[in-house]
Amino acid sequence: MTTVTTDVAAPDTRRAGRYVYIAAVVLLCAWVLVPLYFLLINTLSSPETVNSFPKPFIPEFDLGSLGFFAGFAGILTALKNSILVAGLTMIMSILIGAPAGYALSRFDFRGKEAFRLLILLTRAFPLPLLALPLAVMFIQTGLDDTVFGLSLVHTTLALPFAVLITFSLFSGIPLELEEAAWTLGCTRLTAFTKVVLPLILPGITASAIFAFVISWNEVFAAAVLTIENRTLTAFLLQNLDTSPLHLKFAGGFILVVPALIFIFAVRKYLFAMWGIANR
Repeated sequence: MTTVTTDVAAPDTRRAGRYVYIAAVVLLCAWVLVPLYFLLINTLSSPETVNSFPKPFIPEFDLGSLGFFAGFAGILTALKNSILVAGLTMIMSILIGAPAGYALSRFDFRGKEAFRLLILLTRAFPLPLLALPLAVMFIQTGLDDTVFGLSLVHTTLALPFAVLITFSLFSGIPLELEEAAWTLGCTRLTAFTKVVLPLILPGITASAIFAFVISWNEVFAAAVLTIENRTLTAFLLQNLDTSPLHLKFAGGFILVVPALIFIFAVRKYLFAMWGIANR
């Protein structure tokens, strides 16, 4: 009798667990997609519709809000600054983070584990705590209110991720492949460029994407360290109280959509990075 009861209860338990799992996935998708959908609706609606109530559930496909956003004073300059800062952050993060990740994965040295921990601890310091000394240092060195100075700060924010991601990726590439290339006459540099780099390129691309998105969405350092050369996030934050509602929706749309497009365009590289990292 006990065995029969257990056999009957097991499918019910699995079915209940499946329902809970499906409900959790649906709630998570709704948590992410519903705000994006309402952002899309209000962005593709006329300013009059955005400021009215109730809101429509189908976009009007009216570009009035986006046109107002594009014509707002200073918006295009801020957008250009965001692209430049994010691009420089992406380049510097990879140029510094990839060699550091390679060194961590291929060489043993004293303090290696402590160094990895210190890389993580750099994210433990809150940026507002560092804002004042950073501002003073940037003013003294002439880097304040510059695209390059802000990209340096964003690079420090993205660098731990770049180092740790590339470290896991390089660790997934067997050292025997490089050793085989060395026996065939390759130097360490040529073995890296001809053997390791083609295998690691998807992961490098994914790491660059993460650095770009981190810089694109960062607002505090951009608001504190810039005055005239503000990025789009800092510019929108500065005008948040005085800007009309349709400008806010259009600005949020412009901030969200490029990052989503960037990620979807290289999603195969993200999956490839996951596969390499778990070898």
